[in-house]
Amino acid sequence: MKLILTGHDYRYAVEQSLLAFFPTERPVYEGEDVSQAAVALTLEGDCAAASTELAVNGRTARGAFQTRLPERADEYERERLKQRAVKLSFFAAARSLTGVTPAWGALTGIRPAKLAAGLLEEGLTPQEADRVLRDTYFVSQRRRRLCLECAQAGLEAKRELDPKEISLYVGIPFCPTRCAYCSFVSNSVERSFHLVEPYLEALLKEVESAGALVKDLGLRVRSVYMGGGTPTTLTAEQLDRLLGRLGEAFDLSGAVEYTVEAGRPDTIDAPKLAVLRKNGVDRVSVNPQTMEDAVLAAIGRRHSGEDICKAMELVDRAGFPHVNMDLIAGLPEDTPQGFRRTLDRVLAFGTDNITVHTLSLKKGSRITLEGSRIPTEAEVAEMLDYADPALRREGFAPYYLYRQKYMSGSFENVGWCRSGGTGWYNIYIMEELHTILSLGAGGSTKLVDPEKNRIERVFNMKYPLEYVQRPEKIAANQRAFREFYAARG
Repeated sequence: MKLILTGHDYRYAVEQSLLAFFPTERPVYEGEDVSQAAVALTLEGDCAAASTELAVNGRTARGAFQTRLPERADEYERERLKQRAVKLSFFAAARSLTGVTPAWGALTGIRPAKLAAGLLEEGLTPQEADRVLRDTYFVSQRRRRLCLECAQAGLEAKRELDPKEISLYVGIPFCPTRCAYCSFVSNSVERSFHLVEPYLEALLKEVESAGALVKDLGLRVRSVYMGGGTPTTLTAEQLDRLLGRLGEAFDLSGAVEYTVEAGRPDTIDAPKLAVLRKNGVDRVSVNPQTMEDAVLAAIGRRHSGEDICKAMELVDRAGFPHVNMDLIAGLPEDTPQGFRRTLDRVLAFGTDNITVHTLSLKKGSRITLEGSRIPTEAEVAEMLDYADPALRREGFAPYYLYRQKYMSGSFENVGWCRSGGTGWYNIYIMEELHTILSLGAGGSTKLVDPEKNRIERVFNMKYPLEYVQRPEKIAANQRAFREFYAARG
């Protein structure tokens, strides 16, 4: 669909609104297209007025929305209000044209719970915030409930934070094989085994310099998350070396959790799990995504559902206090019945944390490139509609959620936990509550000053070879980190 923007350049906001209603369309800005949306914004005094003219397959519709820009609003708030007007005008036009109201209504973007948390912090009761989500944004009842529950969990986490606390992310961008749905920066060890040891040596150097920086600035580590890729692709000796160096470089005595993704069952063995426990790891994430063998084969996994069961037996024997398992609704060859079987089997493991993702059809994934057959939006909805009540019956509650571009049905990813099983790092990063210092290739350090509502990002080199060859980039990122905290005071 051709997008014609007048009086603004809120491309991301309009593109997200487009995908919610027309998931097969892709935004273009040049040339001619059968479908088009003309989205205009005009400012007059303290009023922002947005309008959208939609033309799709010979049918047309118009939507409009206007809002007042309070005189005392800062630039961030003014931008937020103008973008909201643009999105709501598009929503009104698209809803009129299609007769469809998406599950998330007019809400777009990654973090819907941040909006709900803001309403609660302004003094609204949960019931009043629910009415705003219903009447202004047309969010469905189930999604409103999810949104408010996750917002309240985020506010609870926020109350416990100290300004001097940060979290630490360590990236291991290697996997045994590359999953068909994956678009992350990860390398198959089969193809890049020669890079693992040089990468680890470069990472150890960054760990040492980052640890000295954090200590010099008087900061404290509240949570640690090692992800990837699949960190347990490393050998037991390599894991021991890395975790040992982390423990030497950073004071982790005050951390409320220490998580390592042991995501692929085919990378889990007893010696690796023993190394994790010895070094203080108290949470592992085992991510089968599905327990259906046909679906595992379709996504390029070289293990079976039975292998997942064996891996979970090893995890149980190792004695981790907390275990997370990830599932994906909408994988190739899956069905609502297959997804139900998967969730029921995962619940039987007795873990205290389960994340239910919705498949995101990202451009770099093999699913997108190969045009694999995937479940329909209605089938994905059926999967998610089963997961919500099934998890609640087993004592789980939602504690964080986020959305991504190109998700089936424009739905959501939700973290669920039993009492005491909250994954705090997930809340910190998703609700942008404090700084996340990222180490390793593909890492993105998010610098957060909540008092000034200021967020900055610095990026490490994307690929392992570049990361190894460009240590000056790590040094530049650490200077930016120091300057941010110097300015913060």
